[in-house]
Order: sequence, then C-alpha cells, then structure tokens
Amino acid sequence: MSITTLDPKTALIVIDLQTGILALPTCHDTDPVVEKSCQLVTAFRDKNLPVVLVNVAAGAPGRTDQGASHGEFPAEFIQLDARLNVQASDHLVTKKTWGGFVNTDLDQYLKAQGVTQVVIVGVATSIGVESTARQAWELGYNVTLATDAMTDLNLDTHNNSVNLIFPRMAETGSTQDVLTLIEQI
Repeated sequence: MSITTLDPKTALIVIDLQTGILALPTCHDTDPVVEKSCQLVTAFRDKNLPVVLVNVAAGAPGRTDQGASHGEFPAEFIQLDARLNVQASDHLVTKKTWGGFVNTDLDQYLKAQGVTQVVIVGVATSIGVESTARQAWELGYNVTLATDAMTDLNLDTHNNSVNLIFPRMAETGSTQDVLTLIEQI
C-alpha cells in the first residue's frame, strides 16, 4: 500500500462528515477521522486545489432486506461538521445514494476543473467512500484513498474495503502520505 504520486490537478472528496453520520456507532473514533480530513482540506485549499464536501440527505429509493428506504433525513442530520470550516471555494454535493457521483453534478464539476485524480476520505468506508471511489474509478479518475481518514459502522466491512477492494481500484496510504505528496504539486 503506497501512494506513488498526485496529479497536478487532484481534488479532495470528503464523504458524509455530517452530524447524523458522525453520531452513529463506528468501529473507530470519528474525531481522528475528522481531524485528518481537516488537515487534507487545509492542504488542498492552500494549494488552490478543489475541495468537494459531500453529504447525504436521503436514502435511495427501493426495498432492501433491512427494510424500506430511509426517505429524506432531517436538516440537523445532514449538516456538515463545523470543523470542516466550509469555504465559498468548496464545492458542495448533496447526494441521495451511497456514491457521490450518481444524480449529482460531481463529475461535471471535476471535469470542468480539469481534475484527473481524486483523494477520498470520510464515513462510511464500505458505503459512501467505497461507492464514490468505485464510481470515480469507473469514470476514469486516478483514485487515492487515505485509509486513516475513514471509518465504518462495522470493522469487518471496513477491513474488507481497505484490504480487498481498494487495492484493486486505487492507491492507498495515510493522510501523511498525501500531505507529503501535495507539497510537490
């Protein structure tokens, strides 16, 4: 697991660091996840590289074995964590599915910015992060995942994503690995 490089036009995508998601029981403490994500947000902003903050506002329609769709979430659930310190230059994406690209303007925004690579962090590893990473990879972006800046609701699914899925579609490493490489841009 190593990150070899960051393209000159790399964007940071932060998945679901919002009040309702961060209140859920996760397999790792979410405070370090948010702190490491904020370090990346600051570094990307300092380099004038795109920062995309994604939240989820509803469940996708359709039935599952776990029951019906969740429908629309309350406003307090979808509020981004204040530590992200949302800036006017950030691109905000509200999704209603697991991945950040489906039925949003994310792909169009990134292409308009000339982005060829994305760094993805957030919660939950096997849900929003993995789905967004899969979609980015399928759309032709180079994908990088800072695995110490993510967590999941279940340790087994987190480990499955990090150890078995992510290496097949991305380069993985630490927040520090990304911070070191971003200085070279």
